[in-house]
Amino acid sequence: MSTPRLVVHRDKELMAEAAAARLITRVVDAQAARGSASVVLTGGRNGNGLLAALRTAPARDAIDWSRLDLWWGDERFLPEGDPERNVTQAREALLDSVPLDPARVHAMPASDGAYGDDVEAAAAAYAAELAAAAGPGAPGGVPAFDVLMLGVGPDTHVASLFPELPAVRETERTVVGVRGAPKPPPTRISLTLPAIRAAQEVWLLAAGADKAKAAAIALSGAGEVQAPAAGAYGRSRTLWLLDAAAASELPRELYPRATA
Repeated sequence: MSTPRLVVHRDKELMAEAAAARLITRVVDAQAARGSASVVLTGGRNGNGLLAALRTAPARDAIDWSRLDLWWGDERFLPEGDPERNVTQAREALLDSVPLDPARVHAMPASDGAYGDDVEAAAAAYAAELAAAAGPGAPGGVPAFDVLMLGVGPDTHVASLFPELPAVRETERTVVGVRGAPKPPPTRISLTLPAIRAAQEVWLLAAGADKAKAAAIALSGAGEVQAPAAGAYGRSRTLWLLDAAAASELPRELYPRATA
């Protein structure tokens, strides 16, 4: 478990640009060290804002996009191409603009795919795909993601792990089907906390005044069942990337001395 480090930016636009630059550096370093990199994407306004900033970043071509594996932390269990699916939004924000290897873009199953409306079967299939990419003996049964990004909801949810619901209590499986989510659509697929914690680095993104209370709760010692964001951390680094509005209710002892 790594101790959270906070980086607070003036506004959400600067946060997205700085996070995109940080991600470029991390991916390039991983590719230089191992030949490839593995990143878990998040949806929502902050995740998509980061991807849009990455699309226009001057240094984006420093990444060898053909040697990058992309995964998702969660997905809305909707038909392929639905505008509400995270992968659809990611393609529009960035993925269709860069030369990715399609075989290395690991989208979660859609509700009109091979598993039909069986969200549990779809989740199990994604878990099997992760395990195959991880190889035998990998910690947690998932690849050692270089960076796993998560948006933080106003209720402290991350991925599709909502407070008090069964998915946040899962300790064995890496991917679960979620039914009855408190925000639409109610049926989703999500990585679990054990899968999230297998990542080398976990980045939690929060911008806007509506995220301020969630950030304060998660960073003030709350339990992960009541505040799932509190249970999201990486093996080597945990970064909270915030704008000033999202950081406005943090206890002063947590607020970083230097802001960027």
